[in-house]
Amino acid sequence: MDIRPNHTIYINNVNDKIKKDELKRSLYALFSQFGQVVDIVAMKTMKMRGQAFVVFKELASATNALRQLQGFPFYNKPMRIQYAKTDSEVISKVKGTFGDKDKKKDKKKKPQDQVANVAKKPAPVRPLVPDNPPNYILFLNNLPEETNEMMLSMLFNQFPGFKEVRLVPGKHDIAFVEFESEGQAGVAKDALQGFRITAQCAMKITYAKK
Repeated sequence: MDIRPNHTIYINNVNDKIKKDELKRSLYALFSQFGQVVDIVAMKTMKMRGQAFVVFKELASATNALRQLQGFPFYNKPMRIQYAKTDSEVISKVKGTFGDKDKKKDKKKKPQDQVANVAKKPAPVRPLVPDNPPNYILFLNNLPEETNEMMLSMLFNQFPGFKEVRLVPGKHDIAFVEFESEGQAGVAKDALQGFRITAQCAMKITYAKK
């Protein structure tokens, strides 16, 4: 079973009780911390139940995600991850069209690249978030409606000292995350500030008021 590394990873042993949309959102939240995710393919047909494909823009992201998340308890089932076989039709279609776009961009984009980068730079989200004194509890807001405890736990439990996520009943857009120390909370806060669980909602993180 020697499959060459490629941009697409294949996941099986996925909990098939999860609705397709929620599954794709959770996979996106989990995998996009390793790099830009171009596409997620998850189908509910009998043949494809419990399986998903995640396509990364960069090969290194796919490799990193595969190593870090192998056996990760996703909805209480350990994920089994490998590189997709390149002959998978869905993926070659995705990659085929994607690759062509990239080549076209590359030819044109040398001088524009610098312009694009300059244009992109003035967008640091961090200074816009007014903050409280350091605390071991973080306050999250601007969360999308479909946020659930599991999604947030998956994001934050990669950081040392993570203890728990607390959602606020009746308010879907805010949550608290507790760490063992202020320093550990600060690391997670800086790393995930502005993280987008969905394309529209950039998470705002501050220290909770003491």
